[in-house]
Amino acid sequence: MKILVIEDEPKAAQYLCQGLAESGYTVEAALDGTDGLHAAINGNHDLVILDVMLPGIDGFAVLTALRTSKQTPVLMLTARGKTDDKLRGFDLGADDYLVKPFQFPELLARVRALLKRGQPPATEPVMHVADLELDPVRHRATREGRRIDLTAKEFALLTLLAQRTGQVLSRTQIASLVWDIHFDSDSNVVEVAMRRLRAKVDDPFPRKLIHTVRGVGYVLEHRPPA
Repeated sequence: MKILVIEDEPKAAQYLCQGLAESGYTVEAALDGTDGLHAAINGNHDLVILDVMLPGIDGFAVLTALRTSKQTPVLMLTARGKTDDKLRGFDLGADDYLVKPFQFPELLARVRALLKRGQPPATEPVMHVADLELDPVRHRATREGRRIDLTAKEFALLTLLAQRTGQVLSRTQIASLVWDIHFDSDSNVVEVAMRRLRAKVDDPFPRKLIHTVRGVGYVLEHRPPA
């Protein structure tokens, strides 16, 4: 597994690279946003660890540019732990968010989880809900034969809903299963993600599949016209 570390603080970058290498990963480092973005787009990495506060272009801009061409899993590292910053990162397509200072074993656990999440079993079946087709192996979603372009996090969210078709999932369950975070009642990360997913999966089509169950959560299912 190859990991790209984009971190402008040399000692922090060295610490991360050494720890990851000792854990069996191949590691590449970039010390600013411009070099990091170039490496992320042109390299073949299994994961990007991305600092937010970077010289040149910051981590949010790097993530935005990266998502125009690749869906490589991204773990953001930052000293900015405010909810708004986390929401912005997730909204731009981050897969996980770790606030500095952190313990290396926690980072390593998150790295393993992200890498494992990106490798669905080859036998995982294609799922169908009405005219929605979801292929976890090919990481592909279509409706009425039309390709739906999803970020890694959006695909994970849609996969969760499809795996539990007809089952209402609470915001707490979704936050835990998709983001691996404990739900914060003041956070609207789930609502933001669902709104973005609906814009791609439901809005272009007359038949709606993602439904809100007021006061409970969300469900993916085909409902016959009333």
